[in-house]
Amino acid sequence: MPRVICAGHLNWDVTLRVDALPSPDGEVTVDSRRRGGGGSAANVANGLSDLDVDAFLLGSVGEDEHGYVARDELAENGVDVSNVVVTGELETTTKYIVVEPSGEVMVLGCPGANEAFAATDLSDSELAAADHLHLTSQEPETARRLAERARELDVPVSFDPGRRIDDRGYGPALTTVDYLFLNDREAALALDAFDLAEQTLVLKHGPEGAEIRRGDERTAHPGYPIDAVDTTGAGDAFAAGFIAALADGGSDQRALAVGNACGALASKVPGARTALTWEEIRAFIGE
Repeated sequence: MPRVICAGHLNWDVTLRVDALPSPDGEVTVDSRRRGGGGSAANVANGLSDLDVDAFLLGSVGEDEHGYVARDELAENGVDVSNVVVTGELETTTKYIVVEPSGEVMVLGCPGANEAFAATDLSDSELAAADHLHLTSQEPETARRLAERARELDVPVSFDPGRRIDDRGYGPALTTVDYLFLNDREAALALDAFDLAEQTLVLKHGPEGAEIRRGDERTAHPGYPIDAVDTTGAGDAFAAGFIAALADGGSDQRALAVGNACGALASKVPGARTALTWEEIRAFIGE
């Protein structure tokens, strides 16, 4: 069983579904509210565990009920949370996710404990035993150091910096990793600011599918048409599927097909996570 370490945010998510976003000084009714663990690194680790990957999470939570529940949810699904840092100085980070009828989301974040971990909280032996390291949004210096250590140990690294790529100083980490996951907005910012000639770019085009750029080589997959219910966590599900397919020895084309299928399946249900199975994925992509 391949072993993948996911490093980054573990949050408590409160998802609010509304008919429309309110205008300034306006008010709308919340149609439904859903609470549970979230955070990009945690979501990817959860998806990888669903797909028969030995998933290990490096992250941090507060010493509070939300932190314990978020860790327990992951552990019950088979994710190794032994290296999740618990701090009594900060509360578990809460994200308020507002979902409109189209499935698009907006996020309101409360600062908390999700960046209280450090690169040194992962030992060299644990990192060396991994087949892959996946980084998500986190403190830039932590991301840089983890990527450098993985490269020294010949462990492949992927990085999905997320929506705050333009204000977090991720440059040194972006140019150190092997695979870089970016949506269209993030790609426009990163390609304009950094020399990414050495990185394999995995570009997510939403309903238009995804592509891999490796130098002048291009591999594309058109994706799968669906009626989106909630796109929260769709990018994380894509990453889980993509990494799981690669770890299984799949080609670039298969990794894109599986990643797109996982992203589509996640978009069809409310919340940041959905249970993924190889049986469902194979049926979805017609295998």
